[in-house]
Amino acid sequence: MSVVRLLVLGVIRMRGQAAHGYAVHRELVTWRVDTWTRVKPGSIYHALKQLTKEGKLRAVGVEESTEGPGRTLYELTQEGEAEFRELLDAALSSIEWEELGAGVAFMQTLPRHHVIRLLKEQHRRATEIHVGLEKMVPMFPHRDQPPHTQDLLALWSGGIAATARWTEGLLQRLEAGEYVMADDTKRPQ
Repeated sequence: MSVVRLLVLGVIRMRGQAAHGYAVHRELVTWRVDTWTRVKPGSIYHALKQLTKEGKLRAVGVEESTEGPGRTLYELTQEGEAEFRELLDAALSSIEWEELGAGVAFMQTLPRHHVIRLLKEQHRRATEIHVGLEKMVPMFPHRDQPPHTQDLLALWSGGIAATARWTEGLLQRLEAGEYVMADDTKRPQ
């Protein structure tokens, strides 16, 4: 799954109007995306070009700039909307923190029941992996394995357990009606 593609498509979609690369970059900087992803400014601009080349984005004009050349404005195409939804579903089902974080950033664009279903699947997988790792820890290290093997398994097990606990809390908040989701009839004023 490409986190940068999801973020770029999501920000352009979220803006509700055509956006240029610098606006996408600036938005992601306000989210401090550099602290929870490996997304760099260059990858944002590369994704814009690649998504346009693939027909997921469409260049719709140029915004004049007093500081240099005009900035190309982009909007989502139907194919871009479909990819956004596909990437978002994959992210919300992921046990990888970077992917899951990007999914949570845009989960409000989906119906509540859909997000809950995806997060329950993610929680099930995380719990299953955690149980499997916990069963392996006492069996390591064997004589022919490095002595740190048991510590690494414990680290991975602890990380996936934390992800499962965090997801469980988010699910409880969603099921209690927190967040305004795409299918909610009441919108904040």
